[in-house]
Amino acid sequence: MRKLTALAVAMILAIALYFTVFWGLDGLRILTSPSYGLDDVWRSQFIFAIGDQFSLGPVGLLKLAAFFGALKLAVAAVCVVHILDRCRTFVGGKADTDILEGALILVVLISLASVGSAVSSQNGELLREQAVQLMLAAVATALCLVERNYDRANAKPAMSLELAATPRRAPWYAPFR
Repeated sequence: MRKLTALAVAMILAIALYFTVFWGLDGLRILTSPSYGLDDVWRSQFIFAIGDQFSLGPVGLLKLAAFFGALKLAVAAVCVVHILDRCRTFVGGKADTDILEGALILVVLISLASVGSAVSSQNGELLREQAVQLMLAAVATALCLVERNYDRANAKPAMSLELAATPRRAPWYAPFR
């Protein structure tokens, strides 16, 4: 079982590195572009589809694109924090996967919004790209759950305070019997 968790940790790190690199670069590209990434037609199709569903004007589209760019950059930053936290565990300590799971929830929400707009605009290539990211987030979440269950199964049960304070085979106090 220990080999499975080592493989799970390696896969989680690889997926976190993927989202760090690709979503970080995409978020930086969006936020440093004068038109917030709307000039790249391929990557901004979901912005136009969402903007069309909510009847957004040009300023609304720019704000929506900046919002998605900031979210992608935030996901990348959280993945960097998780990678650094994993590196800290090599020295000593325990990694906290709750931060990564929060970022993966954002990945799922952004991917679902992108998949919905890709389906409505009948764009198969964009649908495939977003489905891959959605599946990577699902795999990473499942591996985090496997790792958490393995840690919980190997944890020593803590003795409760009331059992430690009472002598063995002492009658339980129940005043209303």
